Amino acid sequence: MLITPRMPRPMATARGGATAASETGGADAQGREFAWTQADFARVQSLIYQRAGISLHDGKHAMVYSRLSRRLRETGHQSFRDYLGWLESHDGPEWQEFVNALTTNLTSFFREQHHFDILAEHLKSKPASTAWRVWCNAASTGEEPYSIVMTAMDALGGHANFKLWASDIDSKVLMTAARGVYRLDSLKGIDSGRLQRFFMRGKGSNEGMVRVKPELQRMIEFLSVNLIRDDWPFREPFDIVFCRNVMIYFDAATQRSVLERIHRVMKPGGLLFVGHSENFNESRDLFVLRGKTVYERR
Repeated sequence: MLITPRMPRPMATARGGATAASETGGADAQGREFAWTQADFARVQSLIYQRAGISLHDGKHAMVYSRLSRRLRETGHQSFRDYLGWLESHDGPEWQEFVNALTTNLTSFFREQHHFDILAEHLKSKPASTAWRVWCNAASTGEEPYSIVMTAMDALGGHANFKLWASDIDSKVLMTAARGVYRLDSLKGIDSGRLQRFFMRGKGSNEGMVRVKPELQRMIEFLSVNLIRDDWPFREPFDIVFCRNVMIYFDAATQRSVLERIHRVMKPGGLLFVGHSENFNESRDLFVLRGKTVYERR
């Protein structure tokens, strides 16, 4: 398990109470543990955009304060200004913690079921000997990648030539995904047949938990990929890409840039699955709509 070392506590700077309140916005006046100003928020907006391409709109003040306050406590900083200044002056593991804190992970097994129905039909439409290369680039805690692989095994059989690369920018959720351990009550989208075939139930102290069977895990390679960087590790093109509910966090320019990169790592005619609220009709030169939130690579 990856453990981020605790950062040294920075030396406090003595300031008068009135001066501190005027400079930081007055933490006590806001009823918060730490002072939190518009300047702090704007700085966070800039840093997360540079690092991950995420566009934080102005309605995210409370969310950002809540999530990053934990980082201040963990690193021992007394203000957002000090924490962000220290972050900018270091190129260490805290940057990953910063990104992790501001990444939203909302997922479930077989979310948007129609996509898995389309996937199954597409897999069965090709010769049985077809070698499939698939990428899920928002793996989160693993529910989506395992849903993809279960669909593939149902459609192609247990000896399918199917390989899934499952990536995320958040290192902590990737560790959860790779472990493949879940609460039984979180598997509501899985029928009893799949539950018996693909999961092992916990016993004793692990009662109420399930673990994904090894044969599913062997079909997946988990890895960290930042979608806005040019250092993607892939050498061969993909037949299918799942990029669901990712682009909603990017502005139009970043969306276009990421779509161009995805286009370059896909085979012509490959399928791109996107989120229910995402629409890329303005990128018709790259992808053509082929179904409900399913695009074909030109």
